Amino acid sequence: MKSIGLIPAIRSEFLKLRTLRSSWLGFSITAGLTIGFGALISYVSKTHYETMSFAEKATFDPIQISLVGTLFAQFAVGVIGAMLITSEFVSGSIRTTLAAVPSRMTVLVAKAAVLKVSVLVVGVVSCFTAFFLGQTIMNGVGIPTASLSNGNTLRAVALAGLYLMLLALLGFGLGLIIRQTAGTISAFVSLLLVLPLIAYLLPSSWRNEILRYLPSSLGRAMMSSPGTIYEFPLFSPWAATGILVGYVILAIGIGAYLFERRDV
Repeated sequence: MKSIGLIPAIRSEFLKLRTLRSSWLGFSITAGLTIGFGALISYVSKTHYETMSFAEKATFDPIQISLVGTLFAQFAVGVIGAMLITSEFVSGSIRTTLAAVPSRMTVLVAKAAVLKVSVLVVGVVSCFTAFFLGQTIMNGVGIPTASLSNGNTLRAVALAGLYLMLLALLGFGLGLIIRQTAGTISAFVSLLLVLPLIAYLLPSSWRNEILRYLPSSLGRAMMSSPGTIYEFPLFSPWAATGILVGYVILAIGIGAYLFERRDV
């Protein structure tokens, strides 16, 4: 059988993605959560700024306020990444995919490439929109605001979109390993939500060191402003990005190894 090249495989995967109603719903939810919650929290911050304590005003971060929606959207992109692969395992359509494209690595690379580009575009556009909308809402009442003319601000907003993309790929990697939608989503949610809660129950000497390595903390570090004070020390933005990239490579690497050796 003639081998199918990567470019035709990418075109096929993109066609699958854009013709599925669940994909459009997932991307819409991602954008809605990122922009909607950013605008809501920006408005709430505007109305309550005068009643904030001196400490709250001193640590006020207008960038993270406008990007707070990513804390909710991160679950949506994880589901998108997981379902891109697990839905085919559950339905059995992965056999049809592999019949059309016999090379499993070609299928894997094509799926990951389509997921990466799609989520990156939606994530970056949503984050920049949330940022501009949030700063507009907070402007004019004495609240500190941020501008993209500042390099650190531009970095934080851009890395917020990158953070969503990396989480989608992390969900994809977990899906390759677990191969069931419910199990993958449970593992993803546990990684982002349950593990931090468990870490807070540990002694402080362990807690702070564990928390800073968790994906949610890495995301905060990527979107952080210089000088912002947190309850525990975070990595620098670029170090946090590198660690999260390492998690993605590890998850997809393990998943690819299993994908090559397990029956479908």
